[in-house]
Amino acid sequence: MSMPRWEQRFRAPLSYLPEWSPAAPGRSVYTSSESGSWQVHTLDVDIGTRRQVTNHPVGLIDAVPSLDGERVLWFQDETGDESGQWLAQPFLGGETRPFLDGVPHGWNEGLTQAPGIVVAATSDRGGFAIHVSLDGARARELHRSGDSVWLGGHYDGGFLRGALSSDGALLCYQHSEHGDLIHPALRVVDPRTGSIVGDLLDQGLALDAKCWSPIAGDARLAFTHEREGDDRPGIWNLSTGARTDLNVGLEGATTVGDWWPDGNALLLTNTFEGRSYLYRYDIGTGELTLMPTEPGYIGKARVRPDGGVWLVHEQGHRQRLVLDDSGAEVLTLGASAPSSRPYESWRFENEHGQSVHGFHVTPDDSGGPFPVMMFVHGGPSWLDLDRWQPEVQAYVDAGFVVGLVNYRGSIGYGREWRDTLIRNIGGPELEDVNAGLRNLVARGLADPERAVIAGYSWGGYVTLLELGKHPELWRCGIAGVPVGDYEAGYDELSPVLQAYDKALLGGATPREVPDLMRDRNAINFADDVRAPVLFLIGRNDSRCPYGQAMAYVDRLAAREHPHEVYVYETGHASFEVSERVTQVGMALAFLQRHVPGLRDVSR
Repeated sequence: MSMPRWEQRFRAPLSYLPEWSPAAPGRSVYTSSESGSWQVHTLDVDIGTRRQVTNHPVGLIDAVPSLDGERVLWFQDETGDESGQWLAQPFLGGETRPFLDGVPHGWNEGLTQAPGIVVAATSDRGGFAIHVSLDGARARELHRSGDSVWLGGHYDGGFLRGALSSDGALLCYQHSEHGDLIHPALRVVDPRTGSIVGDLLDQGLALDAKCWSPIAGDARLAFTHEREGDDRPGIWNLSTGARTDLNVGLEGATTVGDWWPDGNALLLTNTFEGRSYLYRYDIGTGELTLMPTEPGYIGKARVRPDGGVWLVHEQGHRQRLVLDDSGAEVLTLGASAPSSRPYESWRFENEHGQSVHGFHVTPDDSGGPFPVMMFVHGGPSWLDLDRWQPEVQAYVDAGFVVGLVNYRGSIGYGREWRDTLIRNIGGPELEDVNAGLRNLVARGLADPERAVIAGYSWGGYVTLLELGKHPELWRCGIAGVPVGDYEAGYDELSPVLQAYDKALLGGATPREVPDLMRDRNAINFADDVRAPVLFLIGRNDSRCPYGQAMAYVDRLAAREHPHEVYVYETGHASFEVSERVTQVGMALAFLQRHVPGLRDVSR
């Protein structure tokens, strides 16, 4: 029996962008699913050889080479709760050992390297800390704070270039001591003494360190700010203290990806209405040059030593590829996914007259009406993009039109749109998702009698709120790793997620905002749910913990409400392809039982 098309899409291998050290660019490290789970691999660029380094049962996604290219480094989490330690193995193979002596087990807040120095940031129940190792010696604590702290560029992943300057003389970290995790400030210190060299603060706005100049002794740090509403690039010169905000004249969010090796130009990524565009920005002239790429999403891009660009590119109907700027594949991993349906950009008005953007995907061109799934993204500080999501295409195969809404709270549409949820979680998201559903129905694409609500993480939270507060709308719901009891889950969150929750709640914990929780905690509406619910829950999840999700399940069970629960043994997401296939297979079977007229997806 042949494998169903939806499963073939999941099993088509994917990769993150290979990462290299500026001191040894011929030796790259990447993580991919080519073995059937996300593991660490090496790529020798000069001779084209590759090697799988790890075979860890949880799966691994955070890996880089050492500065000299002699070792492979990765952050290993033993249970799926995302806490762990950095390990190292020789690039050509050999014994695996802990990488940094003196850095405690904890949650990873960044690793950065420069000549003679390595810096690691971690968080644990005692707070946030930065540790420094000089010339291979045992790491010592440089800085500790009860407020969130992470190394510059940490959330971009890979070989961090926004933390240590290229010569190791300066260290940038991001912190929330003047605000919160959503609106961080930048601090540059001497990494050997901890003495402050410079502070950059836009009160009430976010700053994000991106990358130092690649030239040793050049103290220019490229960063992103939001003084103009959307993300915009800037350069902070620590030699003079001067800050220069660059005028790029582009709609949407524009961030810095890298420098060209001569230090005279920046690689910029512009994201407008869920699609990405690459530009070269000449610092001397201000000239902006569009680099040719197909429409879609560029997850990451870096400049190679020869001035060429490597990037990760994907589209809603085409799987992620690692390409160079000529369009040639850098990595060829295996079988391609079957053809899929394209994403259509979509705008509609919510009940306040605001224009909301998203995408919808139809199963064919017949015009509908189709059964409809509103598939809600997580975050909430994230967005739906024209990107490869095999799960979305599986539901399209089953006959659904899938609506993907960038509700208020999403990033990519300016700071005011993102910050709408501060002190107001669990309200605007529902209004915008429901407006999207109404629009699809009014256009004849969606059958309101066969409407499904689904999502993971924050999308799972919205799903449970929808089922409880708008039960008349939904035939059934799928809640993946959901926030079911907001208050009960807070104490079990990782430190950075606690800081994020406090930022969303205006500086308070859930227990300190009882009036908001009364109306926006999903468990308070569990008794009003009418539709069957499928739950997918990670036992070791530190973002949406197991206990609070099961507390919601128990409320449904107590009144014998129809529901199904699947618990898997890792964390917030599984890095095992077969596990994801199992979960989506369960979701498709659940939908077949509860939504009439779906297509057979078994072939």
